[in-house]
Amino acid sequence: MKNLILLLAILSFSAVNAQAFKGKDDNKFQVGANFQDNGTGINVSYDYGIGENISIGLSTTYLLGVDDALKNNQIEDLDADFDNRFDIRARFNANLGNVINIDENFDVYPGLSLGLKNFGGHLGARYFFTDGFGVYTELNVPFAKYKTGNLTPAETLHNQFTVNLGATFNL
Repeated sequence: MKNLILLLAILSFSAVNAQAFKGKDDNKFQVGANFQDNGTGINVSYDYGIGENISIGLSTTYLLGVDDALKNNQIEDLDADFDNRFDIRARFNANLGNVINIDENFDVYPGLSLGLKNFGGHLGARYFFTDGFGVYTELNVPFAKYKTGNLTPAETLHNQFTVNLGATFNL
């Protein structure tokens, strides 16, 4: 019985052989929650490896919970239409997991993004539990907003610090 348990333990640990970023032609798909002032929503992103430590991709966010956030924050003048709730960005990542070499299942990726609302940057991290499934988090910040001056509350959506949390998948 002890040998059977030992064999199962060895097999289960050897089956968990994930790698966070494999380099050229690597495909990552992520889906998660987006959190920001006055809104929460869904974030979906895709990254494609074009080099050993470089990937490009797209990220989109749609805010679902704007009205609930308004009631909690007592902001009456936020009229968030589809164009204020939606954002899409082209992104560039420097995948540093193999440079930092903490764990082959862990990747840290700072990057730049160019979207409908602004030019910004992000810092993300992924951890894979298996070859195909893991978790991720990203911190996003705008560097240059397309519209300056006094922004309406609806125009501040996606033009502020945001946090994404969710699941990541190898394709």
